[in-house]
Amino acid sequence: MQTSAQNTPTPRSGPQRQDRSLDLRLGHHELVLSKRYETASIANDVLIGIWFIVGSIFFFFASTMTAGTVLFLIGSIQMTVRPAIRLARRIHLQNVAGRAAPHAMDF
Repeated sequence: MQTSAQNTPTPRSGPQRQDRSLDLRLGHHELVLSKRYETASIANDVLIGIWFIVGSIFFFFASTMTAGTVLFLIGSIQMTVRPAIRLARRIHLQNVAGRAAPHAMDF
């Protein structure tokens, strides 16, 4: 099923049905987020990198060391989000398809 900004489901067939895309209309443009779980995993990894880079820079200065520690804590907590995304993907596929489909890259 494909969900648009108007929340009107459109049936899809084949393997694309297992991971619905999200279509958002922005004026004359449309933002399409396909493979939601893979996209969430990639976005999560980018944010983890940002938190650790900024936290590392903050550790160079005594005045920002506490903020750096907080960013390291956020990054560490967020590292547990990736397995949660993978688990949610597997559970979602189980509910939709009746059994988990093998995937070459388990994001």
